[in-house]
Amino acid sequence: MRRQFVKCAAAAAVLALAVTACGSSEPAAGGDGGNVTLSVTVWNLAKTPEFKALFDAFEAANPGVKVQPVDILADDYSDKITTMLAGGDKTDVITMKNVIDYSRYSSRGQLTDITDIVKKNDTSKLAGLDSFNVNNTYFAMPYRQDFWLLYYNKGLTDKAGVKFSDGVTWDEYAKYAQQLTQGDGTKKVYGTYHHTWRSVTQAISAAQTGGDQLSGDYTFFTDQYNVALGLQKAGSTLDFGTATAQQADYRTMFETGATAMLPMGTWYISGILEAKEKGESQVDWALAPMPQRPGSTGVTTFGSPTAFAVNKNADDADMAKKFVEFAASKAGAEAITKVGVVPALQTPEITEAYFKLKGMPADELSKKAFTPDKVVLEMPVSEKASDIDTILNEEHQLIMVGDKSPAEGIKSMNDRVKSDVLS
Repeated sequence: MRRQFVKCAAAAAVLALAVTACGSSEPAAGGDGGNVTLSVTVWNLAKTPEFKALFDAFEAANPGVKVQPVDILADDYSDKITTMLAGGDKTDVITMKNVIDYSRYSSRGQLTDITDIVKKNDTSKLAGLDSFNVNNTYFAMPYRQDFWLLYYNKGLTDKAGVKFSDGVTWDEYAKYAQQLTQGDGTKKVYGTYHHTWRSVTQAISAAQTGGDQLSGDYTFFTDQYNVALGLQKAGSTLDFGTATAQQADYRTMFETGATAMLPMGTWYISGILEAKEKGESQVDWALAPMPQRPGSTGVTTFGSPTAFAVNKNADDADMAKKFVEFAASKAGAEAITKVGVVPALQTPEITEAYFKLKGMPADELSKKAFTPDKVVLEMPVSEKASDIDTILNEEHQLIMVGDKSPAEGIKSMNDRVKSDVLS
């Protein structure tokens, strides 16, 4: 996950901003006259169209270069990359799935310093770049910037008379979830579906309360746990234990009409567009901003950039740097926009092209969902982030299955983080 500290500049992640291309010119095409194979780690290649789009574009711009993906299961990705880097693997480019992993790999000296690339380009509008700043040194550049919003099934919401606005509160969201829940057994349609990731509860709480997930004080999680557990108790969402045991897939839940609402990141747009294009789903979908705390002004959500880094032991560090630079450039942004992925780099032309994609909802609320007022990083950047993330996730699971109350789980988070990490 993702998806990690986005300052006020994180609003640049949204599609309404007019920004310039990354650098004054595109990276020069390869022309050393020889054939070059560049290896890049990816996850679930067949279901992640952005990778093929980028690879094809890079190969077209660099004749003689062949990109060789190293495909890893998404659930195993972090562990596999950790093992590879520790063992001196020579894969050229390592995709940074989240900033937590980036913090760990960069602090261990396993990535190549690419500050020279960052400094020579105009990156002032490259959303999420600050997340990869380690003492004014960069070991990765973002090529995409995701943030969370609300997907909904228009057929089900229209039938139930639910009308969204750009200012839905969590209380209203819970009411809608109850209103949209229908049927039972295998034919039950849930009002909403919260995936099992801790960020669905914890990261949105931190973003909207200003809480610090590295602080060792997690009382600010309380309200959001009350919402999540209330939805389970009302039967308005698939309960956490069942979702975990059945390895529930949020895509399947939404695309088959098993849930009417789905809080999820913008990365899912490319997936649902692909499913619709292939005739694998008939869902009539649209977007709304993430629900907000009562009394909030503006829309605050959370998100995370995805980046490419050069392996310290890369076989071809120069070509790897060229790829990283290309992915963050205008050409890279245009390539992934075509498959429905939100790039880190934006232009008005890219924004317009994005909403003209076949299958994209064209209503004003969907467009509004792409202009949150504030996008906060999913998990702050710190060498301690990984250890804290593990503790918060373990306690999250215990709370969600009912083994601990929110108060008990939060107290345990406070005690464990302070004693095991911060001390």
